[in-house]
Amino acid sequence: MDFGVVLQTNPPSARVVQLSQLAEAHGFSTVWTFDSHLLWQEPYVIHSRILDATRRIRVGPFVTNPATRDWTVTASVFATLNEMYGNRTVCGIGRGDSAVRVTNGRPTTMAELRESIHVIRELANSREVEHNGSTLRFPWSHGSELELWVAAYGPQALKLAGEVGDGYILQLADLDIAAWMIGTVREAAASAGRDPDAIRFCVSAPMMVTADLEHARAQNRWFGGMVGNHVADIVRRYGADGTVPKAFTDYIERREGYDYNSHGRAENDHVDFVTDEIVDRFCVLGTAEDHIAKLKALQDIGVDHFAGYLMHDDKEETLRVYGETVIPALAEHVAAKS
Repeated sequence: MDFGVVLQTNPPSARVVQLSQLAEAHGFSTVWTFDSHLLWQEPYVIHSRILDATRRIRVGPFVTNPATRDWTVTASVFATLNEMYGNRTVCGIGRGDSAVRVTNGRPTTMAELRESIHVIRELANSREVEHNGSTLRFPWSHGSELELWVAAYGPQALKLAGEVGDGYILQLADLDIAAWMIGTVREAAASAGRDPDAIRFCVSAPMMVTADLEHARAQNRWFGGMVGNHVADIVRRYGADGTVPKAFTDYIERREGYDYNSHGRAENDHVDFVTDEIVDRFCVLGTAEDHIAKLKALQDIGVDHFAGYLMHDDKEETLRVYGETVIPALAEHVAAKS
C-alpha cells in the first residue's frame, strides 16, 4: 500500500506547500487537493508550486469534474506540469459536487464524464483525440503520462470506473462498504474485458492519530456530512432499498440539508445526523496501532492506496506518526541478507 494526503488549498498557500514537503519527507507518495474554485484557492497554481518545492511526490485534484473546466484546458494543465516537472501528476475526476453546486449547477451525466475522461486522457498522454468534430493534439507535448482515477459511489458511476478508470477512488473507509464497492468495480472491469488487477484502488478518509477519540470525532464529523451529499443523490435516484448496501444509505435518514459554506470543515454545523459510529466506520482515527489494523484490513480487500484527509488541528503530528510508524508497517519488508 502507498499513501497520499488530501489537503484543502486554504490560504496561505505557502502552508499547503509546507505540508506537502512534510508529507514527502514522511514517505507519502501523493498530495491530493480539493478542486472547488469558490470555496478554496485555485489548486493547479498551487500544484505547480508544490512540484517545484518537492522532488518525487505526485500531485492531483481530489477531485476535478468535467463541468467547471473545459476538458482540453484540464488536459493542457497536466501536460504542461508533466513537461515542467516530469510525469508527477495524477487526475482524480468525478461528476462534480461542491464546485458545481455552489454555482447552482448540476453534476455532469455519466456520458459526459466518460467522454471527458477519454479526451483528457488522450491529450494529456501526448496523443490525438477526436473532439467537437476535429482531431486535436498538443503539438508541444511529448511523452506526457497521466492516469485518471474515477471517484464513484452509485451503481452507474462504479460501472464506469471499472470500464474506463486507471484507478477507483472511494471516499470512506468502512470495510464492508469498501468491499462491496471494490467488488462492483472489479466486476465491471471484467465484464468490459479489462484486467481488474490493473486498476488502482484508493480509499480516502480523514486520518488523525490520537488517543482522544472524542476530540478526533469532533474534528472529523464533517466527513460524514460530505459523504451524505452523494448518498442523498443515490437515494433520490435509486431509492433506499437494494441498490447499494443499507449500511451506506441508512445513516442519512435524519439528514436535513447542507451548507456548502462549511463544506469540508471541522466547524460544519449540518452534521448532527452523523453519529459517532459513522465517524468511526468512515474515518481512520485512534492510535497508530488502530490505524495500522484498519489499513491492513483495507489492504486485504484490495486497497493499494490510502489517501488521508488532513483537515484537523494536529496535522504535523499525524504526518510524523504515519512516517515513523504507520507507513513502514504497511510497506513490503525486504531483508538485507538471506
